Amino acid sequence: MVGTLEELKKTYANKRVFLTGHTGFKGAWLLKILHMIGAEVMGYALETDNTENLYNLIDGDNLCNSVIADLRDAETLTKAITTFQPDFVFHLAAQPLVRLSYEIPAETFAVNAIGTAHVLDGVRMLQKECYTVLITTDKVYHNYEWTYPYRENDRLGGYDPYSASKACAELVIDSYRNSFFNIKTLSIHQKAIAVGRAGNVIGGGDWAKDRLIPDIVKALSKNQKIEIRNPNSIRPWQHVLEPLLGYLILGAKLSLEPIKYSNAYNFGPALTDALPVGKMVDLAINYWGNGEFFINQLTDQPHEAGLLKLDISKAITELNWEPQFNAEQALSYTINWYKSYFIDPDNIVLLTEKQIVAFVNG
Repeated sequence: MVGTLEELKKTYANKRVFLTGHTGFKGAWLLKILHMIGAEVMGYALETDNTENLYNLIDGDNLCNSVIADLRDAETLTKAITTFQPDFVFHLAAQPLVRLSYEIPAETFAVNAIGTAHVLDGVRMLQKECYTVLITTDKVYHNYEWTYPYRENDRLGGYDPYSASKACAELVIDSYRNSFFNIKTLSIHQKAIAVGRAGNVIGGGDWAKDRLIPDIVKALSKNQKIEIRNPNSIRPWQHVLEPLLGYLILGAKLSLEPIKYSNAYNFGPALTDALPVGKMVDLAINYWGNGEFFINQLTDQPHEAGLLKLDISKAITELNWEPQFNAEQALSYTINWYKSYFIDPDNIVLLTEKQIVAFVNG
């Protein structure tokens, strides 16, 4: 694989990287990696929501220049980008929760679709080379609930507001690529943009509401029974480091051959790792050492997709990226992080670094 830490340093060391969503779960992990490979990072995101937030646990303020602001604030965002003059942009900031999107649908569309346009407007204002990787989700595909894994050129869509907002973001990206960052005029604008699609990532430091692993860990840490809603729902589980490494590899290749890699890429696990929720709960209890769960199939609940699989052959073939963990390994890595946190929270920075080094270097 082309993504060892030493190889990534060749691309990112001493380069300016603008990272949106750096205070979030995925963003904090990516911030830590970027700092470890020598990048100069400016983060742009909302304020952290609690002291347990991974960004706070890894002392994120000392890893980057942090701008606390909203994606919907176009003036502040554009100023941050144009002042920083980044070589790379990784856009992770989003309203990422399906169930919350039913409560705040208009805000979800504004953040995820219009916010993406604001990021691209900031990039458009740069008078220099810049390579941008925009992160959407596996849920951008019009989900037929079939066993066929979705490819990058399949129809986009979305049942719930979150999924639809991310499909809208993809339309925004495609429009900007054609209108302002067309590969035919690359020598003039000097910009290239690519898209990473991934979903259902798990890993230490995720405390979000209504997500499976945080719900499991919160219950287990309090010796409470785990409540699950849809034990038969199948998801493509992957450790958070899997797609993050993919994004970094994509950014590196985009900077070398922008015309070739200015595309969308799926990042997901092998098809055999699309496991039911109930199986994941059983495994988590086993790795924790004890615990119980119960099924609470409430009526009148928001629609959530039951089956979704990704075809990752394009990333494997073109990026030389492939998943390193199966679902059980990903979950073991994750539960080990949380168990260590509850035993000795002061050691979590070192553990996070060790997990990154062990994973990225294989």
